[in-house]
Amino acid sequence: MTSLAKESVALLARLVAHRTVSSDSNLALISDVRAYLAGHGVESRLVPNDDGTKANLVATIGPNVPGGAVLSGHTDVVPVEGQPWSSDPFALVERDGRLYGRGSSDMKGFIACALAAVPHLVAAKLARPIHLCLSYDEEIGCFGAPHAIALFGAELPRPALCVVGEPTMMRPVVAHKGSWVNETRIVGREAHSSAPHLGANAIVYMGRFLVYLDELQQSLRARGQADAVPGVDFDPPWTTVGIGKISGGTAANIVPRECSLTWEFRALPGVDREAIHAGAQAKIDELDAAIKREAAEAGVTLRRYANIPPMAPDLDGPAAKLAMSITGANTPVTVAFGTEAGQFQQAGISTVICGPGDIAVAHKTDEYTTRDQLAQCDRFIGKVAEWAQHPA
Repeated sequence: MTSLAKESVALLARLVAHRTVSSDSNLALISDVRAYLAGHGVESRLVPNDDGTKANLVATIGPNVPGGAVLSGHTDVVPVEGQPWSSDPFALVERDGRLYGRGSSDMKGFIACALAAVPHLVAAKLARPIHLCLSYDEEIGCFGAPHAIALFGAELPRPALCVVGEPTMMRPVVAHKGSWVNETRIVGREAHSSAPHLGANAIVYMGRFLVYLDELQQSLRARGQADAVPGVDFDPPWTTVGIGKISGGTAANIVPRECSLTWEFRALPGVDREAIHAGAQAKIDELDAAIKREAAEAGVTLRRYANIPPMAPDLDGPAAKLAMSITGANTPVTVAFGTEAGQFQQAGISTVICGPGDIAVAHKTDEYTTRDQLAQCDRFIGKVAEWAQHPA
């Protein structure tokens, strides 16, 4: 094994040991990475959240000129509670050639490879910079990255491209759907179940909204061909609606006063997401007026959050062209899940998704990556460094 491969695995173990579940702070990991970078003479800056409990980290290696590349990864991971792990999820363990640990695939493996490359990047004669961008709160809505992205073109030179290292088995991904998570909340009026006419049943009204969402899904599926994105294929090839969580009611003999629903839709690039949301809001307004006729104090509200923009295919952009030339890929790949790539693209930065690990094992019990995947990523970043040695 090369020293670089050994360093990538060692750094992955170091990163996994930091419990950076989205509900917790990531500052210990960020401090560790910052100290590691400083040890190699690389300065970094922090972009904290509003209360200072989390932070993005941005570092630049090479000349302070435009036209470089961003290596981007999120530091947060999903929870492990309720999952029967075979070993401590926050201690990297190798079994049968697999490296197990929360975040090993999604996506601390990519960050480890990027950090392992730092000494080589520092020593290289870069003609354009390599920027490292580590973010917080990707898993709960990609809330952190935009604050770091805002630095590029303002306080930092604008890069030519960005590689977001989500787990793709090192296949370049050129597009993904955009998602919007929503909460519908209905407040009715409690009453004894023997006199339901004296109450306003929040669950009944939520049932009507669920019927609306089912009809919306059927409509979006039926028009999938019309919404298709030229040049790429999605699975499934339509905009999807997901029902995630519902809660409400107290007992069988009480007309329920409250009911809440968490739902989402994942739209193909080019689909008018605002129009979908406007349709849902119109239905909410209709239900709100109806329940108020039963109980003046009742109401129906729609709150939207976790707005993750889609990533549209840009096969002729510098990011896709570089990634496909490095990997030898000649078929554009898409994914249905959302990433921070759409936010970089929205900022005018050509972006591709390419990283070690398999999304199929992400978020699951005994998440893992492999040494081979890390080695492929090491080679990929090495090729990006070679690219950066040539002037724009």
